[in-house]
Amino acid sequence: MRVLVTGATGFTGGHLARALAGRGYYVRALVRDHGRAAALRDAGIDLVEGDVRSEASLREACRDVEVVYHIAAMYRAAGLKDEVYRAVNAHAVRTLVHAAAAERVKRVVHCSTVGVHGDVKQPPANEDAPLSPGDIYQQTKVEGERLAREAAAATGMEVVIARPTGIYGPGDRRLLKLFRGVARRRFIVLGAGRIYYHLTYIDDLIEGFRLCGEAPAAAGRTYILAGGEVTTLDQLIDLIAQTAGVAPPRLHLPVWPFWVAGAACEAICAPLGIEPPLYRRRVDFFTKSRAFDISRARRELGYAPKVGLRDGIRKTLDWYKAAGWL
Repeated sequence: MRVLVTGATGFTGGHLARALAGRGYYVRALVRDHGRAAALRDAGIDLVEGDVRSEASLREACRDVEVVYHIAAMYRAAGLKDEVYRAVNAHAVRTLVHAAAAERVKRVVHCSTVGVHGDVKQPPANEDAPLSPGDIYQQTKVEGERLAREAAAATGMEVVIARPTGIYGPGDRRLLKLFRGVARRRFIVLGAGRIYYHLTYIDDLIEGFRLCGEAPAAAGRTYILAGGEVTTLDQLIDLIAQTAGVAPPRLHLPVWPFWVAGAACEAICAPLGIEPPLYRRRVDFFTKSRAFDISRARRELGYAPKVGLRDGIRKTLDWYKAAGWL
């Protein structure tokens, strides 16, 4: 099979591109800078330089491929205007589907996020749960899903939307602060720690993406991709501590002073393009429940997470130590 992966210089896209190449697929990656993609080229991945906001770039990248895995996204960063998020996370999705249709691609798998559901009030949530995005990143992800479906209807393209939960594994930086903080006994819990947190190990997620790209029943569907275990935040922290061989943190502090401090930091730093030392969304990590039902993916895709939470945490911690990140 011939596939295109966008966002292949990132954590998730890079794992996906290398995994598919390892299975013998022809893999092409759309990258903005060849220099940052040397490791992909060394893995036998064909590189096309361009930008997901450019129709010409997308047409070239889509040529002669069967499935496109659209992983590229603008994640949260200080000082970015809403228009930048909207251009990448929403408008570029529509452009990609039209470009893929013009080049006779069979299917586009668009990576969204379970963040579109916001705080899950009645866990576990499935794909039909209410959408309640909490910030511009999540709002533009909702918009990207809508535009993908509209473009699919207009072009006849098969589009599959995947919503991963929190992704972790060797090489991940987003949850590094959690793992490192607990392992170094410097982590403080805000609130009671009883909210739910649902992780996805990177290898399981990659297999979920592959199934979204190939399962006949997936055309036109939306799937939550997550690990097989859900814990409270306290339980997750305890597992990380046990695996790291340290005592779990017992200090719990009230949430509201940190939320107010985060709002103040954003108000001061964002206009200056400075990374705030504290965000409200980091405080939200301790207050919003994330627990999801993967029955649809199990039933329609044959999705079956293989990496248990304890094993995934061990593999991640081992990699962090070997890389000198702990």
